[in-house]
Amino acid sequence: MLLDALESVSFTLATLGETLLELLGVLCIFTGIFATARLAIKILRHRQRVVLPFIQIRLKFGLWLALALEFQLGADILSTAIAPTNEALIRLSVIAVIRTFLNYFLNKEIEAQLEFRERAIAHNYPPLFLLDSPTEFMEIPQDDAKPHSSHP
Repeated sequence: MLLDALESVSFTLATLGETLLELLGVLCIFTGIFATARLAIKILRHRQRVVLPFIQIRLKFGLWLALALEFQLGADILSTAIAPTNEALIRLSVIAVIRTFLNYFLNKEIEAQLEFRERAIAHNYPPLFLLDSPTEFMEIPQDDAKPHSSHP
């Protein structure tokens, strides 16, 4: 009797967690769409001031997709823990592989952008905004912001 009650509570909690994680994944995708669209609009306004805008847009959306895949993976893990069918295991495996490849290639692109940024700083290229944070290369500064100088 107690085991049946615990099983029922566990099933309910896992189902609730799965639903919440799936919802978070969907919210991440929509947030990524809006954040990417916002970035694309800023890039169109400052086209002459931005280096490689397509890569910035891809990275912005890719990071949100990677986060959404993390939540989806968590939801699928909970789903598989509740009812481990062959279909659930295959789905979990496919999502894990996609997430791994996406994260790997996103990290490679981010590293390439950071390397490009470092070379631009070393050569003092004026068109590239030199920002404080290494991940801020995906953001376009406000109109009144000026690029930082590599010299103090």
